This record gives sequence, C-alpha cells and structure tokens, in this order.
Amino acid sequence: MLDYFVIGKIVNTQGIKGEVRVLPTTDDINRFKKLKEVYISRRNDIKLYEIENVRFHKQFVLLKFKGIDTMNDAELLKNTEIKIPKDLAIPCEEDEYYISDLYGMTVITDEDENIGTIEDIIFTGANDVYVVKKEDNQILIPAIKQCILNVNVLEKTMKVHLLEGLR
Repeated sequence: MLDYFVIGKIVNTQGIKGEVRVLPTTDDINRFKKLKEVYISRRNDIKLYEIENVRFHKQFVLLKFKGIDTMNDAELLKNTEIKIPKDLAIPCEEDEYYISDLYGMTVITDEDENIGTIEDIIFTGANDVYVVKKEDNQILIPAIKQCILNVNVLEKTMKVHLLEGLR
C-alpha cells in the first residue's frame, strides 16, 4: 500500500467547464504545475485523475481534470482530498521534516525524561503547538527554537527543553 501526502482539498467548483477550486495544504503551490496526475480520496476510495490545466486565483489553485467536463462532474469532487504518493513529495532541507513524520514521535526532555508522544498538532498563526500525551498527562509544546532542540525522524524522537510554565 502506498503512503500519500495530502496537498490540497477541493472546496468548490469553478465555472461551468468542470474546474475545481482547491485550497492548497502544501508550502509550495507551484508544485501543482509540475504534477501530471493526482489521487483524489473520497471516503475509503482513492482514484487517479489526470490534470489537464492548472491556474491560480487568490489563495486557490484551480484544477481541470481530464474527463471532468461539467459543473455537475466537478460537484462530485467537492470536499475531497488531493493526494500524491510520498515518493513524489518535495525533499526536505536540512532541519526540515514533514508534519506527518511527527505524529507518534517520542518526546524526551533535555534531562532525558520521556514525557510522551506527539498525539496532535495545533496550527496557530505564530507557530505550531505539539500536543504531547502520556497516560493522563498532556503538555502543549510550542514549535519554537527555544523548546525544540532536536528532531530525529529515523529514530522517531524529539528532544525538547521545557520552558518554565509548560508543565
């Protein structure tokens, strides 16, 4: 089974010729121009679609898929996720990692205390916040340089410094 990355969500139709309006969830929206095909996930079903055209309008990506030629066809794709196989993802730079790699990661303090695993990530305007849980305890750790000391994706561990008041 393939691993996929979600790169956008189809939020609406665009016009009457089968285009869809996509809210991108990727840092680089120009990546849509480089793609020839994407997978669309609806409930438990995933299907490959060939991209005919890509345009940009405000914060949206407008996509036209081969075989989707009317507004009614496009309407069926509303509220679905656009995915690509993980091997097509843009490679990370040094000290970068994919959000999906963080879930389930073991979090250890700079004093070698295991404080739990990352169960959720809260996306705020300023910085992300990692929700770390262990049994009945929950700690919210801001994703800032003062707190996040090291992330080892291969070992699935994160070393953190807990600022005063985080416990």
